[in-house]
Amino acid sequence: MPAIPINDQPQSGVDISQAAREVFIVVMGVSGTGKSTLGTALAEKLGMPYVEGDDLHPKSNVDKMSSGVPLTDADREPWLRTIRLTAESRIAEIRALDSGVRKRGVVITCSALKRYYRDILRGKVRFGSSSKQPPYGTSNGVESDLSTYFVWINGSKELLEERIGKRQGHFFKASMLESQMRTLESPEGEEGVVVVPLEVDTDEQVRIAVEGLNLPQQ
Repeated sequence: MPAIPINDQPQSGVDISQAAREVFIVVMGVSGTGKSTLGTALAEKLGMPYVEGDDLHPKSNVDKMSSGVPLTDADREPWLRTIRLTAESRIAEIRALDSGVRKRGVVITCSALKRYYRDILRGKVRFGSSSKQPPYGTSNGVESDLSTYFVWINGSKELLEERIGKRQGHFFKASMLESQMRTLESPEGEEGVVVVPLEVDTDEQVRIAVEGLNLPQQ
């Protein structure tokens, strides 16, 4: 599956400089794109906390991926919910410590392959049939105005295969890349998405992301 073409400039209409004071930035893409590297650098540039999304997987998910078994939607849904609620929790901690007017935010990595997954992260949908479950975008049933934005790292399958082949000790197996590429629904054109190319270095990716989001820097 070839890389989806991107524009030379960040998408227009992605401007969170005047949006809600509290923002959740998801660095997304298939495995091997360097989400952790970019997420860490972007969080440092913006003066926001960083959370590694893979660390929020339940053990059952890690065990499946370590065995080369792709996750199902049923596997991912609780993980996505945990990511959203983790973002809200971190923002609440920041809010309690800081009453200033500067923008508060958190950066978390997540593959976020489907539009459905991204809408869970946006706090727009719930899963499961239990009426006792609070909708996404709430912590303990308390409404949140946390706005969600995505930075998508887009690259070719060939480069991704090369990068994954060089990784040591990660639970994701190279054989699972094909499944992720088939699952991926391009976020290009969705509201609040900035695309950065895999081929450029991290500093350039950060520059494109910050410019595209139009966020003040530290």
